[in-house]
Amino acid sequence: MSRLPGASDLVMRTLHALRTKGMADEEAVAQAAGVGTEQAGAVLAELAEHEWVRYRDGQRAKGWMLLGAGRAEGERLVAAEVDASGARAQIHGLYRSFLVLDPELKAACTDFQVRSDQTLNDHTDPDYDNGVISRLADVNRRVQPVIAQLSEALDRFGHYGGRLQSALDRVLGGDTDWFTKPSLDSYHEVWFELHEDLLATLGIDRAAEQAAEV
Repeated sequence: MSRLPGASDLVMRTLHALRTKGMADEEAVAQAAGVGTEQAGAVLAELAEHEWVRYRDGQRAKGWMLLGAGRAEGERLVAAEVDASGARAQIHGLYRSFLVLDPELKAACTDFQVRSDQTLNDHTDPDYDNGVISRLADVNRRVQPVIAQLSEALDRFGHYGGRLQSALDRVLGGDTDWFTKPSLDSYHEVWFELHEDLLATLGIDRAAEQAAEV
């Protein structure tokens, strides 16, 4: 692979962006990696030559995806980044703060889709919907300081706060698709991505995390 200025950091950020997103186009990778779209495209092309990523051009899904060797290299680079920052303990503490809010966010997402009598929410009861949206706003109010502290520890966490706020603002403005819709940068989708980012940053397996919660 050719060497670009700051190449190791660019490679780490690009591989890590795909780790957290699963599959993404160049624009989404650029946003998560904190680089320009053209720069992200150039790095992705080099990583593809190295067989660390590949572009999937399917009928139902299109985008860049991480391959096994790229995942392993990304994990190595992220671990080195965290160790060099000296902030592992701080990030782990903030991850624990995030986990306190995670069940509340999941419950709000579920309740916005399904009512307590297990019927689908048809969104014809504004009082019910507004109650759930208020819970979402409260979760957002409490997670924003956590994200701010995460971005002080590692600046690549900085984009999550604005994306979550933007999704909430759209929900508050009446476009409730931005609550949970998978095809949008909705609140639930960004939250899931942040969770995956924390797990990958700390080297925690999601299955192990779930087993520990039982």
